Amino acid sequence: MTTASAQLNYLRMAPRKVRLVVDVIRGMSAFEAEAQLMMMKKRAAPAILKLLRSVISSAKAQNMVGAKLKVATIRVDQGPTLKRSLPRAKGMATPIHKKSSHVTIILSEAEKDFTQRFTVIRAKKADASKREVKPKVAGAKGKIITKDKKRAEDPGFMRRVFRRKTGE
Repeated sequence: MTTASAQLNYLRMAPRKVRLVVDVIRGMSAFEAEAQLMMMKKRAAPAILKLLRSVISSAKAQNMVGAKLKVATIRVDQGPTLKRSLPRAKGMATPIHKKSSHVTIILSEAEKDFTQRFTVIRAKKADASKREVKPKVAGAKGKIITKDKKRAEDPGFMRRVFRRKTGE
């Protein structure tokens, strides 16, 4: 049985928070786990997704079949803790522990192909030469101005900013 593995070290997130994400995808097929991570709204999900995609690409480099890949083991260990302090009253300090995590994913090939319930469509990276231009709006006098200038030229803008609190 062939396996592919990857490790993410020093993820600046508490292990108990990362384990919430990891427990969802444990034992799933690789592509279904990828779809689950793309839809998850936890902060750890993009980092785990990036790691999973890395393992999938290394598995394909080892000539493993992509449709048979499954998450065999995924483990979250605690990394080093950064110790900081927060000043408090009367010259005291409260300790702050900023925890980190080490995540390890091992993919293996299953005996049968998994049926794909989802189709993962990856967004293509935007080309630097094709940047979007800010939208322009026609002003009252017919000249074209950007939205930033429109705010300053609006006659009621200064009235709203410097409104007195006497009830005007």
